[in-house]
Formats: sequence, C-alpha cells, structure tokens
Amino acid sequence: MEGILPLLKPKGLTSHDCVFKLRKILRTKKVGHTGTLDPDVTGVLPICVGKATKIAEYITDAGKAYEGEVTLGWSTTTEDSSGETVETKPVDRVFTREEILSVLSGLTGTITQTPPMFSAVKVNGKKLYEYARAGIEVERPSREVTIYDIELLDSRDIFDGERISFSFRVTCSKGTYIRTLAVMIGERLGFPAHMSSLVRTKSASFTIEDCLTLEEVEEKVQAGVDVLLPLEDGLSHLPKYRISDKVAEKIKNGAVLQQPADVKTLEGEPFVMVDKESKAVAIYQVHPSKPGLIKPVKVLRNDQE
Repeated sequence: MEGILPLLKPKGLTSHDCVFKLRKILRTKKVGHTGTLDPDVTGVLPICVGKATKIAEYITDAGKAYEGEVTLGWSTTTEDSSGETVETKPVDRVFTREEILSVLSGLTGTITQTPPMFSAVKVNGKKLYEYARAGIEVERPSREVTIYDIELLDSRDIFDGERISFSFRVTCSKGTYIRTLAVMIGERLGFPAHMSSLVRTKSASFTIEDCLTLEEVEEKVQAGVDVLLPLEDGLSHLPKYRISDKVAEKIKNGAVLQQPADVKTLEGEPFVMVDKESKAVAIYQVHPSKPGLIKPVKVLRNDQE
C-alpha cells in the first residue's frame, strides 16, 4: 500500500488522532501526517501511506492556504477561541474597509512571528504546550515566515460594534501561525484579538476538493475502492527531471551524478528524478561542496524494496 490520502480533518481531533484512526481503517502501520493541525482547525491534511511517508517533509515544506476569522475585543491564552481570556477591550471605534485592507497589506511579505505558548514548537527538547500546561513561561524563538497574499473576505465598508469579526484568506509559507497572524492584525488595529475560526484550504497541491472525510475513507475501503493518490502527486510542486533507465538504475543505488546542463536550480533546492513512466525515483539537489555534481537527498524507489 503506497500513496497519499488527502484527508478532510474534522474539528476536535489532533493530526495524530487522524493517523491512529487511519491505521485501523487502512490496516497498515506505515501512516504519517504532513504537519500538525490544531484540534479546532479543520481542512486539508495530506496523509502519507507506505513509501509515500518518505516525502512527507516535502509536502510539509510546501505552501499552505487558509480561510480564517479574526475577532477583535479580547485575546486568549491559545490565541484562538478555545483558550482562556487574557485581555478584554471593547472596540470603541469604527473601522473603515480601507483601514483593514491597509493592515492586511502591511502584513504581506516576510514577517517575524513568535510562536504561541500553546504550540508544538520545541524549546530544550520539550514542546511549548507542555510548558504552558505546567504554567511555565519560557523564551520562545522568533522566526521569519512569508505571507504571499491576504484577501479580506468581507464586503462591508464599515466595521463597528464592541466585538468585530471579519474573515480573510491567506496563502503562506510553512511555519506560519495563523493564530498569531490574527493577533498581529488586532495589534495593528489597536485591540486585543484572537482567531475565532480556521480552515486549511490547501496544502502543497492538495485542496479541499481533493479531500475525503474519515467516514468516506472507511466506506470506500470497505467497498474495495482505492483511496490513495500516487506518491508523485505530493511532489508536483517540485521541479522534475526525466531520466533514462540506465541512469535510473544508478540513482536507485544513490549515485552522485554529473549535473545535466538543463538542471537549473539553486543550491539546496530539491528536484525530482522521474523515469520514463513519470514515476519518482529519487529527490536530488546540487552538491553543496562539489561543483558540477548533483547528489541524492532521498531515494524513493530501489530494487531492494
């Protein structure tokens, strides 16, 4: 069993909960997710099965898209609606559409975020949420992320009330915390805020339309229907280089090769070697210390498997 299952993650389950359930449904242990989604978040969660677990990190590293809602007026410990209230400040002014659009525009591009205490980021070998649950505050490492685009999904020209909510669509790099983005939007508008809802609409090349619910997966498996997409679908966002059967045999053994003239890529950026049947054989990159050579990062198929 090998391939990728784009799962529509339900609210209330962790990513690991989904993996646990799918191991039972698919009757295989080699199942892994491609990046943690908080229990309150729904949407696209690509699941890798069998050999496809080898490429999980490349799906995780790809861009994501979300539709979220930010609510002004109070902040929480978790930066979303499940946390305890930290600060309350009734919204005592009216915002115009132009003001909100200006704030969203100002958060587009490379920004610096500090992960929330209730997150899976590790500090000294422990996850931040473990410290948070123990009531321990630790210094959190800030990091740069990229916001490619933010779109306001609200047609109002005037936003008023003691608590204002509005929806937005964002495409971003890996590692972006949309909860923290919602808080940052509030800060720039001058009020405490939190993320009141969130759906991941895209991960790598997988969209909501591609996804199956856990119930649909179980029904299809019981009916003998294949629910897995090809491993190659998880690498569709990476450059491809087609190889001959002779070269494919060398690649399966992890060979370092001369860099072909038509391989144009930056050092460290991965690209996929595919055979004449468009099957992904391995992931390569330009050799970091030997000019003119390329080296394997991960062999996906070899004769021993």
